[in-house]
Amino acid sequence: MFLSVFEMFKVGIGPSSSHTMGPMVAAARFLDTLRASPFHAHGLRASLHGSLAFTGVGHATDRATILGLAGFLPDSYDAEKADACLAQIKATGRIQPPGLGDLAFDPARDLQFDFGPALPGHANGMILKATDAQGDVILQETYYSIGGGFVVTAAEQENGGATKSTTPVPYPFETAEQMLAMAKASGLSIAAMKRANELVFRKPHELDQGLTRLWQVMKDCMDRGMAGTGILPGGLKVRRRAQGIHQALIAERGLNMTAPHVINDWISLYGMAVNEENAAGGQVVTAPTNGAAGVVPAVIRYWLDHVPGANPARVGEFLLTASAVGGLCKHNASISGAECGCQAEVGSASAMAAAGLCAVLGGTPEQVENAAEIALEHHLGMTCDPVKGLVQVPCIERNGLGAIKAVSAASLSMRGDGQHLVSLDACIETMRQTGRDMHEKYKETSLGGLAVNVPNC
Repeated sequence: MFLSVFEMFKVGIGPSSSHTMGPMVAAARFLDTLRASPFHAHGLRASLHGSLAFTGVGHATDRATILGLAGFLPDSYDAEKADACLAQIKATGRIQPPGLGDLAFDPARDLQFDFGPALPGHANGMILKATDAQGDVILQETYYSIGGGFVVTAAEQENGGATKSTTPVPYPFETAEQMLAMAKASGLSIAAMKRANELVFRKPHELDQGLTRLWQVMKDCMDRGMAGTGILPGGLKVRRRAQGIHQALIAERGLNMTAPHVINDWISLYGMAVNEENAAGGQVVTAPTNGAAGVVPAVIRYWLDHVPGANPARVGEFLLTASAVGGLCKHNASISGAECGCQAEVGSASAMAAAGLCAVLGGTPEQVENAAEIALEHHLGMTCDPVKGLVQVPCIERNGLGAIKAVSAASLSMRGDGQHLVSLDACIETMRQTGRDMHEKYKETSLGGLAVNVPNC
């Protein structure tokens, strides 16, 4: 099993990797299919199903779908151009995908929210159609947004996921047990094995440049979040808090009476800053999702700014280790809140961050695996219940607390020798089973939990 670090960490836009980025990617795939088909389309239609319908407005799924059909992509998204394009589409009822000419598409008529039963393949389903001059469907495809910006067609989902690379890699671990066995046999760290796998597909300088860019985008997002003010969009009137917390912490620096637990406020600040930016629709890095985008960068920033001896040159090692653990979570369970609840998003992110921190603190592969397990174990059963379908409450604070748990998990693992009772594999399988048994109203539908017990206005 090979899942690239650049698949686990993708540059994109907020507020949701599965509900915003995924539909945009799916639309781009549909356009590619349409360009390659022998049919000449006159119009486009789209329908959103399951969680994409129930929380689609709050997650900007409708906007993302329209812009995706217009040719926009998450990693090259230009907000100013997108706003102008969206206004033109709504005003004219026409859309102009690159290479396909001028097509009929009236969002009020041709974009449908289907609040009936979810499609059979996944909670996040959408159907895209191309029509002829008479309005008859000439091309149709069903897509599932399976978390973290990953998208598969219905056929790919039935076959166990998207088409996987058949290129062999030197360390093809599919479980944590295999990962540890390969690390022991090779004498390599988890990051070194992951790096060797990546270098099958790209040159060393390409890998290093890509990792550097990921951290730069994460850091820039965090800095914007710590400087931002005002009210977040969506109607809940949630005000940004990161800037105020940051200013208060700066003012307290150097005071002799500062309590040791204030370090938790710094960690929470970093995570919340990222997710306030995400909630505002800013540029983020899926880590492994948008809803959990703040955990990994928060822990990296904590390490760099607060831990003696931290070296920025080792951020790539952190990200490679974290992506190895994230890949295990995705491969053997899920990173989708609509599939397994928030345990799959913030829980997986916390496990990834704990593993990365443990690695750069000098932990052995066994200690790294233990750190990931501790962090994930104590998120098991966490529901996904965003108020009003927005990635704001409880999501923003939850990233701060997930980062704190990651730091604690890494620290605890470093106090031991890596031997422990519950394996990471057992914990990931438990997450999968718990997600399977969890009621649908607690899986990103906003039909249960905080979403129905907190006033929406």
